[in-house]
Amino acid sequence: MNKGLKTIFFILLGVLIGFNIKAFQHTDTAQEQKDGGGESILSRDAEMEKINSAVTTRQHKRKVAPTSFVTDIETRTIELFETAAPSVVFITTSSLRQDYYSMKVTEIPEGTGSGFIWNEQGHIVTNFHVIESVLQRRGGKVTVTLSDQSTWDAEVIGVEPRKDLAVLQISAPQEKIVPLPIASSSSMRVGQSVYAIGNPFGLDQTLTTGVISALGREIDSKSGIPIRDVIQTDAAINPGNSGGPLLDSSGRLIGVNTAIYSPSGAYAGIGFSIPVDVVNWIIPDLIQYGEVRRPILGVDLLPDQYHDEKGAMIKAVAPGSPAEAAGLKGIVRAANGGYSYGDIIKSINGEEVETSSDLILSLEKYNPGDEIEVDYEREGKRVQKKLILGSSVK
Repeated sequence: MNKGLKTIFFILLGVLIGFNIKAFQHTDTAQEQKDGGGESILSRDAEMEKINSAVTTRQHKRKVAPTSFVTDIETRTIELFETAAPSVVFITTSSLRQDYYSMKVTEIPEGTGSGFIWNEQGHIVTNFHVIESVLQRRGGKVTVTLSDQSTWDAEVIGVEPRKDLAVLQISAPQEKIVPLPIASSSSMRVGQSVYAIGNPFGLDQTLTTGVISALGREIDSKSGIPIRDVIQTDAAINPGNSGGPLLDSSGRLIGVNTAIYSPSGAYAGIGFSIPVDVVNWIIPDLIQYGEVRRPILGVDLLPDQYHDEKGAMIKAVAPGSPAEAAGLKGIVRAANGGYSYGDIIKSINGEEVETSSDLILSLEKYNPGDEIEVDYEREGKRVQKKLILGSSVK
């Protein structure tokens, strides 16, 4: 073999040996990755397929629309809620029950409701019917939950069933006590915006909005005495809202949410609130005396269904009362065994009285010690007498 051919032979041999070494190394590396837990070519292909699939999926996601600005009305509503919410509380009631067989005593939930902070002394206003059950059961307990979720045992300070109002008190730190500002209900108008905050169905810190639908409504209280001048609203009020505040657009208290009209028991577009002027008259007496310091005549009235006369008939006169001093008389038993009518009160200071409820509501406008003129009928004759009103608190 000549020199030129030898050179070509060795070059080709070197290329062939190098190619085999590279092929050997590639095969060995692939096998090593497969055997040693590394990523094989197939697994890398699968991963790339997943990535491509994810990219394709993300292409179907909707784009987020540009942020819109909150309107001025929405901003005011948000600010109203954030300002008033710390004043609104969640009320739960419970009582103790003893098992008949094991004698074990357990705490049983009674109900829930709403309320709001009245003053810096920690007094809380709610509805009487929210806490009524614990007053009738042994070991009744009322718990108040503030907006920061802290809970406090509450003491019942006073109740007024005739206005469906009650006052509680908690001993929370001063920084947690945020009273609501109050307005006057005398300036309210139909169509005015209102806001209700409460705990419907146990869902705390719920805001609903609406308008005043009507004024001067009348609803029955727990005692059967009507509550007059009630506010009607279409702001959603559901079970659990009872006792919560109804606010005006300035965040001031204008009423206490107390009842709904609903055939189903849930919201039906008609709710009722006790006006703040009534609340502001009742609550100070409940705080100071535990009951309302009412002006009284000192008479016991015959229920309206037992007579057909127009007016409030006196059944009996209390000894030493203003009515006795003025010479008013109740029902008297006649010599023949029958009864003669008592005096029938027709008006107070010229305000007509048609029923016993009218008389009670008429007296609410006065204070103990005020002088009034009573117009009444006795044996078919009209008589007028002046007297000084007494007090229900001795």
